[in-house]
Amino acid sequence: MTRAADDQKPKLGIIAGGGSLPILLADACKSSGRFYHMVGIEGFALSADLAPYEHDWTPIGSLGHTLDILRSNDCRQVVMAGNVKRPDFKSLKMDWRATKLLPKLLNAARRGDDALLSVVVKTFEDEGLEIIGADDVLEDLLIGSGPLGAITPDSHASQDITRGLEVVRELGALDIGQATVICNQLVLAVEAVEGTDAMLDRCLEISLDLRGDPANRRGVMVKIPKPGQERRVDLPTVGISTLERASAIGLSGIAVAAGGALVLDQEKIMAFADMHNMFVFGIDMASGDPS
Repeated sequence: MTRAADDQKPKLGIIAGGGSLPILLADACKSSGRFYHMVGIEGFALSADLAPYEHDWTPIGSLGHTLDILRSNDCRQVVMAGNVKRPDFKSLKMDWRATKLLPKLLNAARRGDDALLSVVVKTFEDEGLEIIGADDVLEDLLIGSGPLGAITPDSHASQDITRGLEVVRELGALDIGQATVICNQLVLAVEAVEGTDAMLDRCLEISLDLRGDPANRRGVMVKIPKPGQERRVDLPTVGISTLERASAIGLSGIAVAAGGALVLDQEKIMAFADMHNMFVFGIDMASGDPS
């Protein structure tokens, strides 16, 4: 895409949590010539990460302040990206705009993260802002069908992937989580509010009788979007730290939904996976065939 074409796109507001995804979005805007402005969420985004980019800061409970920043910088499209933990509403300091929304937020929070995020998205849309997904900017980070690298799932891993899909679909229907760890058809862990990396870390405490190790790999992590999920703000994302954790607990690999997950640092991930005899695999959800 030419610089002139991207200059014609609406200025992009990047609401930045932790991790590398907001930085990748800003870099994509800079390289294409698209105008952008970052809004770092205090306590999640890092000052060192945002320093090279045009940015402001906002506390997580200051919804009105965030909207003011976006308006004053003429941002008409907004992408929400990066790691943000669910806040403790009892101790959260909120501005007037967020306080007005509090009953809806509390009601949604009881139903799950997807319900909570849907309320946030609607609030921004009601203010005239268009929410887009990170994959609208970084289309090349969406994983396709099949392996990302040289390794593919064997028959045992394929059976574990099939079992994992059954488990995660049930989790997603209840708005609990997006991921599970399966070994020899046994559910070793499921993702809840702690997030994917913490779920994987918990598996280190599981006996080696039930899981693999780096010298004898077995088991998989499966991660797919929840049914009806608000994909624009919570698309499953896999980074190099996810693969490193999966390696440490002896998994054979990671399987995610083709066209339904962002894979960051893809060259690093392919090199790491091939070196450690692991797979990163995009499942064709239409066929349901993990092989």
